Amino acid sequence: MTRVSKEESLRWPAYGRVALVVVCVLAAPLNAAAVEAPLITVATTAAVSGVCLLVPQLRWPVAPAVVTIATAWWGWLLLPLLAVALFSLAVDRRARAAVGCAVAALGGNLLTYRVTSLWTVQSYAFALLLPVLAIVIGLWLGNRRRLLQALTADVQHLRIEADLREEAARAAERSRIAAEMHDVLAHRLSLIALHTGVLVTKGDTLPVTIAERLGLLRGTSVEALGDLRDVLGALHDGRGAESGSGLAPVIREVRELVDEACAAGQQIEMIAEGHPSQAPTTHRLAVYRLVQEALTNARKHADGAQVAVRVDYRPPATVVEVTNTSGASRSDTVDSGYGLIGLRERVSTLGGHLDAGPAGAGTWRLAARIPHPSTGQNGTRT
Repeated sequence: MTRVSKEESLRWPAYGRVALVVVCVLAAPLNAAAVEAPLITVATTAAVSGVCLLVPQLRWPVAPAVVTIATAWWGWLLLPLLAVALFSLAVDRRARAAVGCAVAALGGNLLTYRVTSLWTVQSYAFALLLPVLAIVIGLWLGNRRRLLQALTADVQHLRIEADLREEAARAAERSRIAAEMHDVLAHRLSLIALHTGVLVTKGDTLPVTIAERLGLLRGTSVEALGDLRDVLGALHDGRGAESGSGLAPVIREVRELVDEACAAGQQIEMIAEGHPSQAPTTHRLAVYRLVQEALTNARKHADGAQVAVRVDYRPPATVVEVTNTSGASRSDTVDSGYGLIGLRERVSTLGGHLDAGPAGAGTWRLAARIPHPSTGQNGTRT
């Protein structure tokens, strides 16, 4: 609920309260004139009671006390104002105070013998019924308002929690991308440093200028490798440090993933068009994660279903599509529900688009299209 709508929802009940109090105040002197009661006195008393009911600072305890005394004295002429006061007390969870004011007003009126008495044959039933209705309706409406406020707060908290979880999923996927690129780039920089180092050792057979450039290239690649480790190395889970092995590329082909899933019992049919080398490294990493998530979801929610995987690495876009038929949902798995959010973050970062949802006849479809970087006339990517 927005702030404007919340203010609107509070404003209209306030307008209704003002209108009701004004009507009750105006009706008091009119009824007094009809029964030949002191018109000025009744009008003044009704006006004072109405002001007390409308001024927020006087609603408790001044307004209930003033209206109770006025009703005890003038009887049914001011009974509607007493009903408004009792209703307000009940809404504010002051039921005991409301019952006390009603008893005081009705009991006090027994001591007066006026034509406006509440205890005449014509008015005593109305005098008993109106306060009871005011208290009961006030209690119901107050409890309903508090329930709605509690539900609104719960919904707001759930919305904030969902937003935080989505942001955490996106951040985790960005960290995963950075870690993957750290491995890949570190591997390639290592190769550059290695090969330039070999060429530097042959410097005696190379022109001096070329040998100097090779030395500069080797030094720059080594420095870049160190900077990359410093900036992105913290994103690793420590496996490389624990094993003591050198950096190696984390790129795994989708075919390996499908073979592992088939060995685990999934029924998968895969169609691959083009060669993985035709797509950028970032696309290949994204395709692997997309297929991995789709197969995992199929295993969780459609156990035993037929799965079809299609991957196209050819320009102008890398395309991946995974569909599965309906199957049995497994109860031994826990689904966070935020895997697709991370994948959307990854695909959108690469300028692509991801669709996931029902595809009719009980099937589920996950499809992504990631455009290749534009190429110049010389064939280099820009």
